Amino acid sequence: MYQVGIVGCGVIGSRLATAFEAHERTEIRAVCDRVAERAESMAETYDCEAVTAVGDLVSIDTIDIVYVGVPPKHHAAVVRTALDAETHVICEKPIAETATVGRELTVLARESDRTTAINFPFRYTPGFVDMRERIAAGEIGTPKRVTLSFRFPRWPREWQDVDWLAGREQGGPLREVGSHFVFGTQELFGSISDVTADVRYTGPETYEESIVGTFLAGGDAGDAFGADPEPVEGGTEGVVALDEPVHGTIDLLCDCAGSEENAITVEGTEGSLSLRAWRRLVADPGEPDERVLTDDSGETTLALIDEFVTELDGGDGDLVSFAAATRVQAVVDELLGI
Repeated sequence: MYQVGIVGCGVIGSRLATAFEAHERTEIRAVCDRVAERAESMAETYDCEAVTAVGDLVSIDTIDIVYVGVPPKHHAAVVRTALDAETHVICEKPIAETATVGRELTVLARESDRTTAINFPFRYTPGFVDMRERIAAGEIGTPKRVTLSFRFPRWPREWQDVDWLAGREQGGPLREVGSHFVFGTQELFGSISDVTADVRYTGPETYEESIVGTFLAGGDAGDAFGADPEPVEGGTEGVVALDEPVHGTIDLLCDCAGSEENAITVEGTEGSLSLRAWRRLVADPGEPDERVLTDDSGETTLALIDEFVTELDGGDGDLVSFAAATRVQAVVDELLGI
């Protein structure tokens, strides 16, 4: 049984706690939040110890895994503390507030002998996995265009009751939501290059209101922004082999009329596939024969923990590396002009 320490007792931390509790090979040993009442509430739920300092959590010598569920600008400090204490680490996405910090964490992870991973759920989402396999199998012919589309009538959304999500430093919809779809694009096609974007913000220090941008993905696109100075497992290759790059577009709008939307659509010479609302895979959207192929959110958090435990047991766990997450953040940084 692997003992877990959870850092961050908010919405996402609670979601991971539920999964750790449900998994047969993990047990929550302690939780940490700088707000004592939050830590105590979660500790009562899971009958474990509550602390308010990360140093106190990692000093518990029975803890094997630290989950990092705090805001992005605090990821680096918690990850460093956990690795210094020789615990294994699962970190929330994005890896950090910038790719520069992400690269530093990638080096630390590489130099340690600990297992590390980033929580990018598309790796395990049934709809995205189905999309990836169908495109790789040639079901839509040669991919010609990938489109990332987002609409947020309200940001942050009603259930996101945290101030940092509205700030430009570490929040905003591109980091919080768009990064998943940048990750998905890299899973499909590999390297992203030639990023251009027109970004408008809601204020001097607040989140982006509108992004209209373009990029190239895969083929001869070249090295991804933020590629490691040293080779890393998996490199920057996607699962879809291309002779030439796919043209990509991103279209994001906040504070608008209508319903919330997020989608990645790939159009090819023989058809198209669109993953919508995180889980629904649609074939040939907008055509008379449009059809839903998959509509299943899956147990992505349990899948992550299962793969992590597999790796700890000496197996070949299917995990998103710090290096892969840094490549995602580098594209986000480029879109935002950081």
